[in-house]
Amino acid sequence: MIYCMGDVHGNYEGYCQLLQDIRFNDSDTLYTIGDIVDRGSGSMKVLLDMMVRPNVFPILGNHDYMAYRCLRWLSENITEESIKNMSADKLEKISEWLYNGGETTLAEFKKLDKEQQEAVIEYLGEFTLYEEVTTKQGDFILLHGGLPDFSPEKSLDDYDVEDIVWSRCNYEEVYFPDKYLVTGHTPTRNIRSDLGEKMNDRIFRKNNHIAIDCGSGHGGVLAVICLDNMKEYYA
Repeated sequence: MIYCMGDVHGNYEGYCQLLQDIRFNDSDTLYTIGDIVDRGSGSMKVLLDMMVRPNVFPILGNHDYMAYRCLRWLSENITEESIKNMSADKLEKISEWLYNGGETTLAEFKKLDKEQQEAVIEYLGEFTLYEEVTTKQGDFILLHGGLPDFSPEKSLDDYDVEDIVWSRCNYEEVYFPDKYLVTGHTPTRNIRSDLGEKMNDRIFRKNNHIAIDCGSGHGGVLAVICLDNMKEYYA
């Protein structure tokens, strides 16, 4: 079976519970839709588990992108002199990451040994920007954020990394009439609020959109959807 998991945000307990609930095994495939790290207290635990599973495929989110960039800088030999010489742009990006929930991730990262730290940074650098999947339910495009200045003629490879991980979809618009667009990034409670619907932390499905960030990093729940039968799971 092929599954897709929403924004984990360091929710290690929810991550483990969902793997148990779907009875995830070696014959299954799991795509994570981005934002594995930050806010929660188990980001490194989730990453270390994902790293040893060859059938788990991570898609890049804006928090993963910030963490990868900043951890590379911070894992270098940090001295008073190197900090003094660090560019204002780097310092600003590190500050932005920490402000957006990176403090817990950094604290966990510092507890790892050097070999684990290097492996985590390398793994974060391998996250893909999008995936395309086909099941008996149809064709799916999986990505974290959105497709700004969308055009049906525009190739997915033509979108900039920061555009995809930071932008948000217009959930009232059908992007692909013959495909489902599976995204995270925007909590589904916010999508429903913007559309004047009753707010809840459940997967949003409308206009060929499947939004699966159910607020794990905002006091909500972590969600998984099976792309073979569209069954939903929550923890």
